[in-house]
Amino acid sequence: MISALSIVNFVLIDRLDVEIGPRFTGLTGETGAGKSIVLDALSLVVGARPEKRFVRSGAKRAVVTAVFEPSADHVIWQKLVEVGLECTPADALVVKRVIPAEGPARGYINDQPVSSSLLVSLGEYLLEIYGQHASAHLMKPSRHLDIVDRFAGNEKHLEVYSVSWDRLRQARNHRERVEAEVQTALCLYEDLLRDAGELRGLSPVAGEASDLALRRQQLSQSGKIRDAVSELSDGLAAAETPERTGWAVGVLQKLTRLPGYEKSSEHEGTGSLLHTAIDAFERAAIEMNEAVSVLERLAASVDGDDSELEQAEARLFAIRAAARKHGVDTDALPDVLKSMEDDIALAEAGTESLECARKEEADATAQWRAAADRLSRSRKVAAKRLEKAVTRELAPLKLEKVRLRFAFEAMDEADADGRGIDRVAIEVETNPGAGFGPLHKIASGGELARVSLALKCAAAEALENPAILIFDEADQGVGGAVAAAIGQRLQTLASKHQVLAVTHSPQVVAAAQAHWRIEKSNSGKSLGQMRASVLDAGERTEEIARMISGTKITKEARAAAQRLLEG
Repeated sequence: MISALSIVNFVLIDRLDVEIGPRFTGLTGETGAGKSIVLDALSLVVGARPEKRFVRSGAKRAVVTAVFEPSADHVIWQKLVEVGLECTPADALVVKRVIPAEGPARGYINDQPVSSSLLVSLGEYLLEIYGQHASAHLMKPSRHLDIVDRFAGNEKHLEVYSVSWDRLRQARNHRERVEAEVQTALCLYEDLLRDAGELRGLSPVAGEASDLALRRQQLSQSGKIRDAVSELSDGLAAAETPERTGWAVGVLQKLTRLPGYEKSSEHEGTGSLLHTAIDAFERAAIEMNEAVSVLERLAASVDGDDSELEQAEARLFAIRAAARKHGVDTDALPDVLKSMEDDIALAEAGTESLECARKEEADATAQWRAAADRLSRSRKVAAKRLEKAVTRELAPLKLEKVRLRFAFEAMDEADADGRGIDRVAIEVETNPGAGFGPLHKIASGGELARVSLALKCAAAEALENPAILIFDEADQGVGGAVAAAIGQRLQTLASKHQVLAVTHSPQVVAAAQAHWRIEKSNSGKSLGQMRASVLDAGERTEEIARMISGTKITKEARAAAQRLLEG
């Protein structure tokens, strides 16, 4: 149960601190007093989307804190452990939501920060809020499947189905992709064989075109190099340069043997000069011989014939032509050949890969079908139970002649989606023998509101753990005996669950064990602010009398209020 609620700087509320008793608490007040603001605040602590308008004008932040006291065996404790929160049944469960005027909202469970998505998932185990638009939801057949799944407790079935559905979609997409690739490869198979054969024959190598272009350029200039080498060789031969340097060395060496010079120091006068001249001519001879050798090697290096140039040009042109054909740079031709060979291999092994993809899809389909059938069976079994439970609820709500059923329609595999293979629509028969028809077409406004309440009550009775059920104007559009029946039904629900109900009906609030009056202040600094008062027996009589007679409370209204309270 929820034992306490604190609301600070929230919309019209400056500060509201209330303790909430067990069983059935009714909330009343004039239209516009702010009754639904309390429910908005409760919605926030279980993950509702925060809005800046919730922060009271002039305040820095709004804070809503709710204290829950689940039983020790309540499933919420296990869920808290699963998400890593340190909470034990020995402690109360304090859930806080802080909404700053600027910046993101923050959530806390026992002072441990949590995300809004976690609050939403945990909030499902703490309380159920049935808003004013619940009847409107029944007008949408797309919501009817959710009602069945919620009643059936199909969370596990839905999770398994979702996994199998995702696997099927992936397997199907993979098979379609392989099928398309194989088909494309087969269509281009002959062209691939031809083009790959041409490239294999060419055997392109990355960087080869650049090398060929350089070699071609060198070969095209080899004639000029040969002519220059020949001219140099002829000149050197005509001048007898190598022989003359050797002759000069010989002449100078004879001079060093003349009397007076044969023993002269290399570092003294004429003798020194003779030796220096000999060294110079010897070096010249060596360099000249090296030059002649280099010329011979240079002549050999350019001794290519025209056929080599033609071969280089032909190879270069072939590589460039292939690159243009395939729309790539010459260096990318090896990659093009590799891609072609992969496509050829795929085409040649296409049947095997496609069969593998088809088998994977078939396995995924079988798994999905099994999960879909389990989910569908669970839904149908739960729908029958829910039909009986709703039928029991309709009689006290003065709809004993109304019959309700869930009509199932199986979808083809092609139409299935992430929610299963079922289309579900609520159908009603409002008079015996009239036949069933769609709820949104057959039921009147008043009937729709009561059918909605019957569904809520039936679903609440099926909850495994005691829950906190909050109703916002469940009596909308009805009055008199029907409103009294709704009050009695909420009172019965409160024997197992904690119930809070916002109501405009004196018959409904008279069935409550506790009564709050929500009102706005009309004076002083608190003008326009909302406050909640817990009413005692006398105040309850006055409030219900006001609801019966309006602004002027009469004796008759007080007497009627007293009779309602006495039951």
